[in-house]
Amino acid sequence: MPRSERSALLLAGLLATAGVGHFVSPRQFDATIPRALPGAPRTWTYASGVAELALAAGVAVPRTRRVAALATAAFFVGVFPANVQMAVDWRRRPAPQKAAAMARLPLQVPLVLWARSVAKGRKGQS
Repeated sequence: MPRSERSALLLAGLLATAGVGHFVSPRQFDATIPRALPGAPRTWTYASGVAELALAAGVAVPRTRRVAALATAAFFVGVFPANVQMAVDWRRRPAPQKAAAMARLPLQVPLVLWARSVAKGRKGQS
């Protein structure tokens, strides 16, 4: 299997795993929903889980990969405020949790770049 295909399937797997996580353990995701968003946090949790599953399916299929990977890059940018919310909310938690929340912030950059490289059909991360 070419590296670019492997990279796309790994990205699809990451998205699918995260998407399923929104339904298996929604409470942890609810807590990261920015309070400025209208409606119930659980609605946003489920909506983002559905989006991740749809993006995973699109990235996994070569015919839809380019558009889905670009949408994935946009999605990763769009969920950044939730990561900021988590970092703010967890700043008084024990050091390992605080470190995990802070580590999520710069992690968005390689995720966006990975999705863009998949869209371009490059090797990306594999």
